[in-house]
Amino acid sequence: MIICFIHTKTAENNRKLNFLIPWISELHMMKINQTILKEFILVGFSVYPHAQTFLFVVFFCLYLPTLTGNLAIMGLTWVDRCLHTPMYLFLSVLSFSETCYTLTIFPKMLADLLAKDRSISYIGCGLQMCFFLGLGGTNCMILTVMGYDRFLAICNPLRYPLLMTNIMCGKLVASAWIVGFFISVVQTALIFRGSFCNPNLVKHFFCHMRAVVRLSCLDSDLKEYIVTTMSVSGLMGTFLVIILTYVSILSTVLKIPSAEGKQKAFSTCASHLTVVIIHFGFASIAYLKPGAPGGDDTLIAVPYTVITPFLSPLIFSLRNKDMKNAFRKALGKKFLE
Repeated sequence: MIICFIHTKTAENNRKLNFLIPWISELHMMKINQTILKEFILVGFSVYPHAQTFLFVVFFCLYLPTLTGNLAIMGLTWVDRCLHTPMYLFLSVLSFSETCYTLTIFPKMLADLLAKDRSISYIGCGLQMCFFLGLGGTNCMILTVMGYDRFLAICNPLRYPLLMTNIMCGKLVASAWIVGFFISVVQTALIFRGSFCNPNLVKHFFCHMRAVVRLSCLDSDLKEYIVTTMSVSGLMGTFLVIILTYVSILSTVLKIPSAEGKQKAFSTCASHLTVVIIHFGFASIAYLKPGAPGGDDTLIAVPYTVITPFLSPLIFSLRNKDMKNAFRKALGKKFLE
């Protein structure tokens, strides 16, 4: 009887042990993988080894005009007194923000296209992500502020000088930066909270939040869902506000009796509206599109990280009479000297 009882108890213990072995093994493997990572490897465009030099030339040729255009807008706005208005103040702030935005990505991306070592430190990755998200959010906020400025100028022209004072402009710009970086810090802290598992391969050309969060050892899907929802909510929220302002602007412009008056009103909004469509269009494709197979979203990120910053200064400068006049005046003074 005792032998039978011992045999039964031993069999039951063996069944429990067999049940726990896979779980213990999985936990052991997780602890092995859950090493303290000191760096990440940016896979980026290394999957296209024969196109590295070509991509470097293309991106470098896009980066130079982007940087030059934004610096020119900031310089002209600072020098020309005719551009000392709220609209051009917001434009210069946008140019500064986009200059910083491209600086967080382009230098490292260009270096990685020519280098064999594509590593980035743990802290460097966190800072790059934080600044990229913060500056991207700031760009969205400033575009919204610019839409609000056009709304006041067209719908409330008599009260516009009283409403859009220097103090109000400063408050709006400060709010744009604070909101953009507050959301960024929250997202980055959420992603870097906890540990990351090997392999430390980031399937992107920079520390994109979705590419990095997929390396989290625990709750990577939940974290990805939360940070993506935050980004999409901010993106769609600001876009909705801009759409509402343009609905009001359109209804006001249609009431203007003269065709010349309508054209003049629309001309002040054309550049801004074009940039808004490009900016939010490319960003929406990137964030609303389901993740690519294997988690590689490298190519889909090119339009909103490379093309949008390239087109923005071109549109604001080439499609703007005041900016072109300021540029001609600056060139004239240079030649006269």
